[in-house]
Amino acid sequence: MPEAVLFDLDGTLADTAPDLGAALNQLLQEQGRAPLPMEMLRPHVSSGARGMIGAGLGITPADAAYADLQRRFLAIYQDALCVGTRLFAGMAEHLDELEARAIPWGIVTNKSLRFAIPLMEGLDLRQRCVCIVCGDSARRAKPHGHPMHLASAVMGIAPGDCIYIGDDERDVIAGRVAGMQTIVAGWGYLGDGKPPAHWGADAIAASPADILGIAAAKR
Repeated sequence: MPEAVLFDLDGTLADTAPDLGAALNQLLQEQGRAPLPMEMLRPHVSSGARGMIGAGLGITPADAAYADLQRRFLAIYQDALCVGTRLFAGMAEHLDELEARAIPWGIVTNKSLRFAIPLMEGLDLRQRCVCIVCGDSARRAKPHGHPMHLASAVMGIAPGDCIYIGDDERDVIAGRVAGMQTIVAGWGYLGDGKPPAHWGADAIAASPADILGIAAAKR
């Protein structure tokens, strides 16, 4: 068994797409555009505001209008960030099992602290996790390895004794750079790039219930 388990937040621990999608569709309506269906938006959720605004408005951070649209999108989201958000199926039971086995768990996300902390509070998980490392609490965000090393240091557990579960290739890169075992959350958003089988992870889990079995088999 691993000594600690770390999770990405959006698309791995929790399905945040309903609230991020609702924020984007409100922004689109403010811009005089039609809302988009959730199935079209879900693959972009793990890329945060950049991915959502890109999917909805077709612009990138290089566009002059991007900064204002990003600020408005994030303001909308902050006002309703845990309305439709829920843990993925099987995740609550997996967290219970980790705690029953006295295996500490934490979050490493590129989400900003101002969103991640209230979101974890809204899910009644802030006091249960050992650490929450965010995109603005580390020197560099994922795919850099620093957030992973920071989480390891906070927990007092060597990176090689941790597993990291995420639904984006940057999660796998960050975990591998830090020397952690990496598992793809096959239930997550997974982006629209190359298939997860080509990300270089140690394994792909079909559901949260598979994580500990995979971790034990790989050690």
